Amino acid sequence: MKQFVILGGGYGGTTIIHELFKGHIPADIQITLIDRMPFQSLKTEYYALAAGTASDHELRVPFPHYHGLNIKYGEAVSVDLENRRIHFSEEGEPHLEYDQLVIALGCTDNYHNIPGAKEFSCSIQSFSAVRETYMKLNNAKPNSKINIVGGGLSGVEIAAELRESRPDLNIALIDRGSRLLSAFPPKVSTYVTKWFHEHDVETLSHISIHSLEPGVIHHENGNLLSDVTVWTAGIRPVDLVQNLNVAKDRQGRVLLDEYYQIPDYPEVFVCGDCASLPFAPSAQAAEGQGHQIAHIVSAQWRGETPKLQPIKLKGTLGSLGKKAGFGLMGKAQVTGRVPRLLKSGVLWMSKHHLG
Repeated sequence: MKQFVILGGGYGGTTIIHELFKGHIPADIQITLIDRMPFQSLKTEYYALAAGTASDHELRVPFPHYHGLNIKYGEAVSVDLENRRIHFSEEGEPHLEYDQLVIALGCTDNYHNIPGAKEFSCSIQSFSAVRETYMKLNNAKPNSKINIVGGGLSGVEIAAELRESRPDLNIALIDRGSRLLSAFPPKVSTYVTKWFHEHDVETLSHISIHSLEPGVIHHENGNLLSDVTVWTAGIRPVDLVQNLNVAKDRQGRVLLDEYYQIPDYPEVFVCGDCASLPFAPSAQAAEGQGHQIAHIVSAQWRGETPKLQPIKLKGTLGSLGKKAGFGLMGKAQVTGRVPRLLKSGVLWMSKHHLG
């Protein structure tokens, strides 16, 4: 049997599985999904789990169940591209060989080499990390100072959700730029900033952090006391991808050919946040790429040349608690209750594998 292995059961990996099993899979192909968790977790909603407004169970989606799909649980630590082997951290199962591989492992925090950032801040980049962040935030004493570092989408959503969950906390959103949500138009940024001011969340701009220590954030103009610090100030590919000896872009994402294959190792595809794509990493992009990789692989199995259409992203939606939101739908800027309702609909579709 030829081994087609998907490393990572996130948005991209599960999309590939669903699409492949819609068509014909050759009898000599064994499809294996590898993940360290026994379910897909909805990473776009991690902010709600951290804030205590969604349960652990609400953010789990069962992995696909198809006849012929093999699921292996384990944590991959490296990929030997030359010998086509995946190595695991667990003893007793040192490696798994593959004929074709999809690396769809997502991202981790980018601490920008800031001393103490990893050691003295909380993360929302993995399910286990979010659970720990939830405990720290929700065990915080009344009037505790909570600092959220990073004024992008993740930082904004967790700050807003935490404000609704814990009105007793003193929350600040810290960013090194001149305004929140710098990737969005100024109109959206202004709306979100106004929402925070109305809901007693402090927004601090032009803060360049130098280091973190227990209970304090050091920056170029002074110090900020902090009972809990949550880090949302950038992402980078996971260590396994960073350690691959292949060409990467400035963000450390793997450079690929037109079929999302590593040029020197065409049997290896890279999907999602680890792939160098012409747009920002997102669940939507990973799903779109997953559809295309499944189409490419199916065509290759049939001995045909794949034909692809460009990935078209539908937009970006963000939430400000349970009643307000913001986003971009094509070129349209939307704020208020409508984008929040739309995001709830997208979440429902994701849970039911319709997104």
